[in-house]
Amino acid sequence: MKKLITLLVTIFVLINNFTLPAIAADINNGAQVFSVHCAGCHINGGNIIRRGKNLKKKALKKYEMDSMEAVTYIVTNGKNNMSAYKDRLTEQQIQDVAAYVLEQAEMDWR
Repeated sequence: MKKLITLLVTIFVLINNFTLPAIAADINNGAQVFSVHCAGCHINGGNIIRRGKNLKKKALKKYEMDSMEAVTYIVTNGKNNMSAYKDRLTEQQIQDVAAYVLEQAEMDWR
């Protein structure tokens, strides 16, 4: 299963024409980080505070948040109602959760 996920992420990266970050992402760790730190507001990719600014593929694309760089930036620095996590998560955890969010968006949060 892990090899399949890695393959899917690689294909997604190639299709969307961006490069993988220098730190390899661990999707399983990203899922754990998400469940502890993000799911309270973003359960199943939604957004309990601003419904339209969710983590679904269409919204990520609309708000130009559909890349590793964009997701890691907002997780690190926050924006508006979104808290910054640079003091709570390691760089690796941020990379992992960003990869998880993008993967889940591609799979429509199933």
